[in-house]
Amino acid sequence: MSLKHNLLRKKPIPNMQGGEVRSALKKQLSAMDLIILGVGSIVGTGIFVLTGVTAATHAGPGLIVSFLLAGLVCAFCALCYAEFASTVPVAGSAYTYSYSTFGEGFAWLMGWDLLLEYGFASALVSSSWSGYVQSILAGFGIHLPTAITNAFNPANGTYVDVPAVFIALLITWIVSRGAKESTRLNTFMVYLKVAVILLFIGVGIFYVEPDNWTPFLPFGMEGVMTGAAIAFLAYVGFDVIATAAEEVKHPQKSLPIGILGSLLIVSVLYIAVTAVLTGLVPYNLLNVKDPVAFALLYIEQDWMSYFISLGAIAGLTTVLMGVMFGQSRLLYALGRDGLLPKRMSSVNPKTKSPEFSTWVSGISIALLSGFVPLGNLADLASIGTLFAFITVSLGIIVLRKTHPDLKRTFRVPFVPWLPLIAVASCLYLLTTLQWITWIGFIVWIGLGVVIYAIYGYRHSALSKGDSSGYE
Repeated sequence: MSLKHNLLRKKPIPNMQGGEVRSALKKQLSAMDLIILGVGSIVGTGIFVLTGVTAATHAGPGLIVSFLLAGLVCAFCALCYAEFASTVPVAGSAYTYSYSTFGEGFAWLMGWDLLLEYGFASALVSSSWSGYVQSILAGFGIHLPTAITNAFNPANGTYVDVPAVFIALLITWIVSRGAKESTRLNTFMVYLKVAVILLFIGVGIFYVEPDNWTPFLPFGMEGVMTGAAIAFLAYVGFDVIATAAEEVKHPQKSLPIGILGSLLIVSVLYIAVTAVLTGLVPYNLLNVKDPVAFALLYIEQDWMSYFISLGAIAGLTTVLMGVMFGQSRLLYALGRDGLLPKRMSSVNPKTKSPEFSTWVSGISIALLSGFVPLGNLADLASIGTLFAFITVSLGIIVLRKTHPDLKRTFRVPFVPWLPLIAVASCLYLLTTLQWITWIGFIVWIGLGVVIYAIYGYRHSALSKGDSSGYE
């Protein structure tokens, strides 16, 4: 067969629908589990940090509108994910959806892109967790040796970020114990995080000064749109839900509920926190690392700072857990399809979880966060996410053309216009990224092409006549 034919070979969608999916993973997650997973994966440093900085430097109180616009655009992307997830309830998220619409070559690049997104996002969260915990310890007079407080940088006297390595390996162990077991801790942490946020809103609303909302648009609509571009990235994380498809009891119904339900909850929380925050403190004073804690000090409610610290740590922990869960399931899907070694798809017979891929993922993240100074490469997580959103949105348009009669329990309205709006929005956000991010992304994709040419192209399950890839 020709190279073009092999690159464009697709997974038959009927083999990935309903009861025909023969998965080694255990179906044990409910719609509520998915909502909690989504909220845990989305709400993290964004609500505790991003709100203040963006209000002070870009949007002012108009950040409320920015979050509303960003949430709306993200909802368009989420609707596309919901249709795919309910139609093709298989692990792998955008990678699997690309395999059924654009072919193997593009699917591999999308999977490789998602590994970049999940990997850097996890490493960044681990590093942030380390910094926040060290800050809290310092408040109690406990200071770790400088050499083990940050990534390798001999000029600053640091060699390894031990707390970052610790949390990465701890979360890896928890996730390796199975989907249901890891969601139990995630559920507790999410409830704690949301409770702290609601406490801030409940207390803060009584101290709001409406005059602080004037002027509402100090930077004009241009500032609101810039704020929306930044706020959009605070919503990413709901795509992790799609990676759990094979472990959901009733995927056709539960996946759309999980994706859209978590996005709705997060949108309400973001908008409410932004409204209260900018009502408590003049927007120009919010350019600080801890705007929520700063606002409480501003209104002399110091007693709440401890709860805010708990909420921040819980938020970072649940984000890390969700993203690492997603990456391990992606590696599982890539291994099962033969694009990575089959060992990646091995499942622990007791826990019914992809234990090997979970530990490969966790150890890689621990090394990355522990030894590599991430710096401006943080945007690599964002560029990976945006390309995934574009691919899924375009995939819905393609799927409607190639499989018009396919059974769908959830349908995106106003196709192709709504997916095209999602694509245009993501393309705009891509133009805001720095050139160093694009260079890093191109290098990563180039490495992916080499790996596929050397290994994946020859070991693909489809190349061996296996049209399903399931065990």
